[in-house]
Amino acid sequence: MIERTRVLVAGAGPVGAVIAYRLAKMGIDVVLVEPATHCAEDMRASTFHPPTLAMMEELGVLGELLDDGLKAPVYQYRNRRSGNVISLDMADIADMTPHPYRLQCEQYKLARMLTGRLANHPHGQVLFQHQLLSYAQDGDGVTVHVEGPLAIKTYRCDYLIGADGASSTVRKWMGVEFDGFTYPERFLTLSTAYPVEHHYDNLANVSYMSDAAEWCVLLRVPTLWRVLVPSHEQESDEMLLSDAKKSAVFAGLVPDGEAVKTYHRTLYRVHQRVAQYFHQGRVILAGDAAHLNNPLGGFGMNSGIHDAWNLTDKLRDILLDGADSNARLGLYGRQRRTIASEFVQAQTIKNKKAMEASTTDGPSAQELHMEKLACDRELRREYMMNQAMIRSLEREQHIQ
Repeated sequence: MIERTRVLVAGAGPVGAVIAYRLAKMGIDVVLVEPATHCAEDMRASTFHPPTLAMMEELGVLGELLDDGLKAPVYQYRNRRSGNVISLDMADIADMTPHPYRLQCEQYKLARMLTGRLANHPHGQVLFQHQLLSYAQDGDGVTVHVEGPLAIKTYRCDYLIGADGASSTVRKWMGVEFDGFTYPERFLTLSTAYPVEHHYDNLANVSYMSDAAEWCVLLRVPTLWRVLVPSHEQESDEMLLSDAKKSAVFAGLVPDGEAVKTYHRTLYRVHQRVAQYFHQGRVILAGDAAHLNNPLGGFGMNSGIHDAWNLTDKLRDILLDGADSNARLGLYGRQRRTIASEFVQAQTIKNKKAMEASTTDGPSAQELHMEKLACDRELRREYMMNQAMIRSLEREQHIQ
């Protein structure tokens, strides 16, 4: 038997969950398919930027996210060797957003929140432990075969969306090139309940620590600190995930690194890639399936959610208002691919280079630039509006 839905979404991460739940709220029937048994406790993305918070408010989940998260109105750039601290207060851009802060909240909390709501929505269905087997599209729709724990199901939908992550099956089946590069070093994330803030004066919940020897990022969520550091190419997985490495990382942050206990240690490769195109007929890519970037600045999940917002606007135009499918999806691809290439890729590469720019013999060019920002309000505002992704969404609206 063939089951009918308007849209089938592959991947129940934050991007797929936002797409599916927003479509359901629009009155569009949607099925969300996820191979795992639940939304995994992924510790990587944890920053929500102001425009994303406005989107969450429209979805009706901002209050719950605020309860589960931690506001970060100030973020800092610190030089571990000199002790120099530059603080940027997002109150400076309060006239540009109703949410002049970052929210620190793990991405899996949003995914679980939305899939729970979607499962109880009359226009939504969530299928965990189900994975795509194949799809075939024609001029009228897409036929998708999905394997569950008990049987293989066949769906007929108007559109298939691949929000299935960096190793996207949908993207591979489309035959889309994933242009870009992979950094030789990997990133290590450690989480701890140790009170790191006790060892610094006024440590912000988001702090970038530059150091000629080893830079790091400190991100606070309600119950934990997350510490991100780069690895060296020659370091093995065993070494990077060892207690010795953990102690060495924290020895650069607190008096006794050995005393720090960690709850998660995650090692992952970092890419800068953008899919050659974001849609092929009725099959569409969004989020990590469409573009990848390093985590410095917290742009990955946010740009994926911005994809989701743009795409659901276009699908509403097509499915509810009768707009031309190729024209609207072509515009989605032009807008979001341009932003992924010109803004997200460029800014995250720049952010990484800035973290690596610390020197041992005086202030780096990046540190001098940050000091200039601290003294010039207009420069500081422009910098923060870029980092908050406000400018990227303004740019998107001018792409036709």
